[in-house]
Amino acid sequence: MQRALAAVGVAVPPIAILAAAWWLAHRPGALPPAAVAMLPGAAYGALAAAFLLGLAFHRGRIVFAALAVGLGYAAFEQFVAGAPGSFAARATFAGLCVLAPPVLAALAWLEERGTLSVHALPRLGVVAAAAVLVWWIVATGRAATVDWAYAPLTATATPFETPIPQIGLASIALGLVAIAGAAAVKRSAAVGGLAWALAAFAFGLHLSGVRAALPLLVAASGLVLVVGVLQETYRLAFHDELTRLPSRRALNERLKAVARRYAIAMVDVDNFKSFNDAYGHDVGDQVLRMVAARLARVGGGGEAYRYGGEEFTVLFSGKSVDDALPHLKALRANIEEYRMAIRAPDRPRRTRAGKRRRSPASTGRTVSVTVSIGVAERSDHNDYAEAVIKAADKALYRAKRGGRNRVAT
Repeated sequence: MQRALAAVGVAVPPIAILAAAWWLAHRPGALPPAAVAMLPGAAYGALAAAFLLGLAFHRGRIVFAALAVGLGYAAFEQFVAGAPGSFAARATFAGLCVLAPPVLAALAWLEERGTLSVHALPRLGVVAAAAVLVWWIVATGRAATVDWAYAPLTATATPFETPIPQIGLASIALGLVAIAGAAAVKRSAAVGGLAWALAAFAFGLHLSGVRAALPLLVAASGLVLVVGVLQETYRLAFHDELTRLPSRRALNERLKAVARRYAIAMVDVDNFKSFNDAYGHDVGDQVLRMVAARLARVGGGGEAYRYGGEEFTVLFSGKSVDDALPHLKALRANIEEYRMAIRAPDRPRRTRAGKRRRSPASTGRTVSVTVSIGVAERSDHNDYAEAVIKAADKALYRAKRGGRNRVAT
């Protein structure tokens, strides 16, 4: 449920931006003439903001996506808006419809390796190749190629009138699917921003006959790229990359707004250093992910966080220690009973084949771990969050001294 709400929260800002831009584009009179005249500058300004923010936070895909959309918009202004109906206009418009989606999809799937290094060359190459291809078609007068791009793919007409050729519509649809797949695999708001940017640019091309539409929607494209960078930066700052739980910083922020009645549990993986020494850090990381996955599903309204190292925190807002104890005991037992197959060196990490080989029979080696838990609640004696955490830590040490694999209060 929390993940679903988080996904909805990530989608709300770009949806709001696109909805506002779409509404304004369909109502030319809604903007005064002075504002309409400023729209081209606003479009470039929004893309420049995304470009600079991507540079500042080393988000190469955002940098080159802003560059690609900016080049596309400049090409439209130069070749399409100035001479509609000409060969250059038809070729450029078809090129934007057909090539922008695969360019953004390629940026989504290429690994993120910053911007100011040799690793940025593949991204720059993708953008440059598309630009050079359109320029070559225009410069050499490839009329047959342009006619082919505008030829219908099927005899069935599109259900709505649009200047975008059918092959362009197919390219846009496939591009959106490819980017959405990349966003799901990478769990990246910045990658998701590319899908919204493509949707905005496609809407602009669809409404290109309306004077204010394309610059307005290009500006929206730049804004959603900015939003993607900010959301990605927030995620990196407040979520732990290994376990995908909220981080200690997120816990500190949450504790500032917690109710007056709450309980805090400190959870520590028993003998984790010895486990790491015996099996290696890769297996240790598997253990931390396994424990985190079970913590994320703790009952009683508990909110799990990675506190640091092999230590985790569970916050029970509005609950007492007595309320939290049954859920913590169930959590401890669940982790103790789980037998984890050790990843074989040659087992794929993310493929279906790797999942099929996760069973104990695949390697013959399994491990299990236990956790010790200390829990405390806010009281007149411990009336602020740091004191409750310290009290939970003391209870955790009592659980350790008592033999580990237990819950102490």
